[in-house]
Amino acid sequence: MVTLQEIVAFCDQRTRRIEIKDFDGAHNGLQIENGGSVKKIGAAVDAGQLPFEKAITEGIDFLICHHGLFWTPPTPLTGANALKVRTAFDGNLAIYGAHLPLDCHPEIGNNALLAKELGLKTIDTFLSYEGTNMATVALGPSGGRNEISEKLQAVFPDTYQAIEYGSANPERIGILTGSGQSAMPHLLPNGIDTLITGELRQHHFNMAQELGLNLYPCGHYATEIFGVKALAAEVALKFHLEWQFIEQPCSL
Repeated sequence: MVTLQEIVAFCDQRTRRIEIKDFDGAHNGLQIENGGSVKKIGAAVDAGQLPFEKAITEGIDFLICHHGLFWTPPTPLTGANALKVRTAFDGNLAIYGAHLPLDCHPEIGNNALLAKELGLKTIDTFLSYEGTNMATVALGPSGGRNEISEKLQAVFPDTYQAIEYGSANPERIGILTGSGQSAMPHLLPNGIDTLITGELRQHHFNMAQELGLNLYPCGHYATEIFGVKALAAEVALKFHLEWQFIEQPCSL
């Protein structure tokens, strides 16, 4: 029997949970405990009602979520929130949250794994938050912007978007999965004119034109499926368990 404590300890160590400071109010680590043992690992981007229900139906009793349950400000456990938590307890489903630690991790982080998926070589990091760089820099491919665009469309056929006012042959590509807003002011100072991210705001379209940037917002959800999958796979391998990704298609 594999204990919940063993799984949590491994996840804490692998994600560097203690070392990586997250946003105020974001609680990484074990968020809901189950009965104390684990038979099947699950991975999901969001700690939501439907992912919880699907996980329980599939026999999962430990679910790793990128967007966990707790943020700022604290949310009362009433209505939909109460139902969600009750579903997890009734289904003996433990919830483990890993947010920024699974964005910036150099091996199993969303940024690093997206770069690998695109065949890009990572060469640097930027965008410091509480002492840790949150974004990745990759070397531009020999095929330039056209190659980047083709590969992104292959990986994100339903969510790919392109705003192309930068170099046709970018040398340094920024990668920040999920929300890319915080990276925008730091691109040019870091020699970056191309950003691959999940989502941006409307005014960033004007910034791209005025500053000469290539922006590729390919979906917040879609760009953040990589880290939870990688961590779940490692946990399953370590403890000889089965694992499954709980997909909740989202176009945003």
